[in-house]
Amino acid sequence: MIKLYDQTQVMKASLMRRLAALVYDVLIVIAILFIVSGIGVIINDGEPVSGALYKSLLFLSMFLFYGYFWTRSGQTIGMMAWRIRVQTQEGYSLSWMHALIRFFMAAVSLACAGLGYLWMLFSDQGLTWHDQVSGTRVVQIAPNKKAK
Repeated sequence: MIKLYDQTQVMKASLMRRLAALVYDVLIVIAILFIVSGIGVIINDGEPVSGALYKSLLFLSMFLFYGYFWTRSGQTIGMMAWRIRVQTQEGYSLSWMHALIRFFMAAVSLACAGLGYLWMLFSDQGLTWHDQVSGTRVVQIAPNKKAK
C-alpha cells in the first residue's frame, strides 16, 4: 500500500549518512547470503554450490531484503540507525517497481567505482544516479521525540 510520508521535518540526507547506512546493510546482506549459501550446501549434500540458479538466488535474496524494507517503511535497518528514508520525489513510499529500478541502478552506481553515489555532490538536488533514474530521493528524518 502506497502511503504519503510526513514531510514537515525532512532534509536532504548527506553522502556520509547514506554510506554509513549502506555499510550496516551490507553486513546484514552478507549474513543473509551466508544463510542462503548454507541452505544450498545442505540441499546439495554438503557439496559446494555454484551455477546460474545459485547466483540468481543470491541476487534475488539481496533484492528482496532491500525491496521489502524500501516498500514497507522506506528504511532498511542501516537507514533506521542513521535516521534516513527513501521515498519518491513527491514524498510517497516506494512501489516494488521503484525498488527494482533503484536496486539495479544502485548496483550500476557502485560498479562504476561509486561514481553514481558521488554524483550527488555535483547534482543540484543532491540526487545519486539511482535516485534520478528511479524517481526517488533519500531524506534525513528528525529523531522521534519521547513524551516525558
